[in-house]
Order: sequence, then C-alpha cells, then structure tokens
Amino acid sequence: MRRILKCLLLCLLLLAVYLAAGAVIPYVSQPEITAQTKTEFSKKNFLGEGPSGERAKVISDNGEALAERIRLISQAKERIILSTFEFRSDVSGKAVLSALIAAERRGVQISVLVDGFPCLTSMEGDPYFYALSALPGAQIRVYNPAKPWEPWNFMGRMHDKYLIVDETAYILGGRNTYDYFLGDQPGHKNYDWDVLVYGEEGKPHASMEQLLAYFNSVWELPVCEAFHDNEVYLKRDNVQEAAKALRTCYEKLQKDHSEWFEPCDYTALTRPAAHIELLKNPITVPAKEPVVFYEMTQLMMEAEKEVSFHTPYIICDDWMLERLSEVCSQTDRVEMMTNSAANNGNPFGAMDYQNHKEKILKTGVSILEYDGGISYHGKCFTIDERLSGIGSFNWDMRSAYLDTELMLVIDSRELNKDLKNEMDAYKGKALRVLDMEHAELPNGHTPREIPAKRQYFLDFLHFFGGWARFLM
Repeated sequence: MRRILKCLLLCLLLLAVYLAAGAVIPYVSQPEITAQTKTEFSKKNFLGEGPSGERAKVISDNGEALAERIRLISQAKERIILSTFEFRSDVSGKAVLSALIAAERRGVQISVLVDGFPCLTSMEGDPYFYALSALPGAQIRVYNPAKPWEPWNFMGRMHDKYLIVDETAYILGGRNTYDYFLGDQPGHKNYDWDVLVYGEEGKPHASMEQLLAYFNSVWELPVCEAFHDNEVYLKRDNVQEAAKALRTCYEKLQKDHSEWFEPCDYTALTRPAAHIELLKNPITVPAKEPVVFYEMTQLMMEAEKEVSFHTPYIICDDWMLERLSEVCSQTDRVEMMTNSAANNGNPFGAMDYQNHKEKILKTGVSILEYDGGISYHGKCFTIDERLSGIGSFNWDMRSAYLDTELMLVIDSRELNKDLKNEMDAYKGKALRVLDMEHAELPNGHTPREIPAKRQYFLDFLHFFGGWARFLM
C-alpha cells in the first residue's frame, strides 16, 4: 500500500511539474519590437484634419456604463457584438443577458466573445448563459478554452472589452461585464473608464471598421470554440427557469429604468473627433510582440508639453522602464496615477509596486497614488491637448506580452479636456509621491494602512516577484 501511495504521490508531483513548466516556460522569453512595427509607426496616423464623422464621449461612472450598454442593446436592429474578458450572471450581468435575449427575440443577431479562463470559472454550468447561447440567433465563442492537457496555452488570454451595435455605435474600455464594473449595486466595485463612439449617418466610420475587422479576426481564430450552442439546452428545466427569470429581469428594467430604453441624441452628448485609431496587440495565443505598449509610449515620446496616464498597477521589465525613462526625458511633464499598495485590489500589483517603486521613481515620472478606498481599475492617458486614450491595457508585463489588448486613441480637443477633468477628480484622494519615504497628502486625508494579515500575504507573494512577474 505504501508503495502504491508513493507512486501516486510521485505521479501527482510529476503532473504538477508538467503543468507548471508547460504553462510558464513558453512565456519566459518576451518578444522584441520588430523593425516592421517601428517603420509603420507614425504620429500622423493618429491625427486628423477637421471632423471625421465619428464622435466620442467618456463614460466614467459605473451606473452610466450599465445604462448606456442597455440603451444601445435595446435599440439594436441587426447585430450586436459583445467582447468581454469576464461575464458573470450577477445583477448587472443578468441585466445585460436579459437585454441580449430580448434583442434576439426581435431578430437581432447576437455574437458574444469571452476568454477561456473566466468562462470556465464563471459561465460553465450556469443556466443563465445557456439560455442565451442555445438560442438560434445567438452564439457565444470562447477564446482559448482552458485545457489541462495543453498547459502551454494557459497564459495567453483575451483581455478586450467592447460592445458594437449595428455598426452605428460602440463602447470600448476596461470594464468587464459584472457588478464590480457596471451599475450602482452595493458591495465591492472598481472604478474604470469606457468611451462611447458614435458614427454620424452618411459619414465614414473608420474606427468602427477597424474594430469590426479586429473582432472578425479574433472570432475566426481556430482557438475560439463555440459555447453550448445546441438548442437542446433550452429544454432543460433549469435553463427554462433561467430564461423566465431573465424575461422578468428585462421587464423590471423597463419599468424601473424607463429612461434607459428611450432614444437619445448622441450627437448632442458626444464630442467631435478629428480621428480615432485602434491600437491592438497580436491576437494569437503565444507570447506577443508588445505593440500596444510600444505605440503608446512612442506617442508619448513625441508629446510637446505633457503626458498623463492612469494604470491600476505597474509591473514593468527593464525595457518597459527604459521606455518610460525616454518618455520622461523627452517631455516636460509626465504624471502617472496608480493605486497605493494599500488601495490596490490586485495583491500581485501591490506587492510588485512595493518591491520596484524606487526603480519607477528613477525613470523621472511623477507618481500619484490613488488611496480612496475603492480599487481603481482605469486605463487611460492624455497627451498634450489633442490626444486621449482609453482601453484595456494595464502597464504590466502581462498586458505587454501575454494578452490581447486594445487602446482607442482619439484626436479631439474637447474630449481631451473632458478626460483631463475626469482624471483630475481622482487627485483629491491621491498621494503625491515625493520620494521613497515621503508623500504630499490631500487636505484632510489620512493614508490607508495595509492590514497586518494582508502585508504577510504580500510578503509571501514576494517569493514570486523575481521570477514570475511576467505572469501577474
């Protein structure tokens, strides 16, 4: 019996080593920027002359983010595309599901794209998602489903978040589809950003065409697989109950939030854009060329006066820090806001910031630490008085080298001013870092302290800080 147990333990150990090595080794070496990417980049590609026919609006409030999604979905006539890293059937998730199912009943084609890991943890076995996926006019596809027998694919994730309706309007940003990011429900939440882009009738929708082409390229990848699209699921009792609950949910939304279902004048609500350009990483699963990071920082290096960017956490290798140093050396003012270690909802991000804060300061960037008590998840930037960027890219090695990522760069003086005003609103609860030991505090603010138990956990995670930062 002991011999059998020893063999069993040995097999389990070998399996664990196989899974860990298979998941990590393919991503140990990070690709470099190619000569082609460098040659093709030009700041002129991000600037326009006069109105382009596309208009944009910043969405900073979680409640508004849910309302605008429901409004667009409820008015769809032909097709809805939703791409999201994570989708849960909580309050806001059910609201979105109910609106999608109502649209399918109206004859609208529904395409939903989700990532494989959160699909496994949040969607698999959930009848609310089967109530959508099994409908004849709807399809859910999963990017890179988690397969234990293929550990070399574990780390390549799809991190994009956008909603497209009828090739007329879309929302793109950093919000996942559940309560942390959408709606005003009580409980845990994250602050984040979206941008709504509206195309004026009869005029070119250039960025819409870019985004649709991008979606199609991901949707058609061999690594994307259908999620329970067999109509037989509709006969299951629990799926029928879920479908009934979603119909009731939609009726309640229409009653309690009738304003969400009323047409609105998007021309009046949005700002004119001279040009909108989509930044995107490679879409295949293996380690990726860091295109989004390169192009963002290249734009920043060509700033005339100032750069400001927000990121939930910052986990950079030497090359990324060198790029940031170049931005700071070539620009008069470079300011970054990130979460303080105490405020950061990502323990790996908090740990890495503690360990590498001095290196970040040496780049010359001016650091603001958001310390407001609610984890900040926003990814955005402004460059001088024209360019603004909003999307899914965190300033970390995972976003640079492992994940699909999108950032929308908008040439609009009016939107740039709007975004700066919204970004400035966070400064009232942000610490301005002076050096490793000192920070300037906002009036009346007492810095948050890391509880002892959490600090012990961060110290434990420090073990991973030297060799697995690129996976965090």
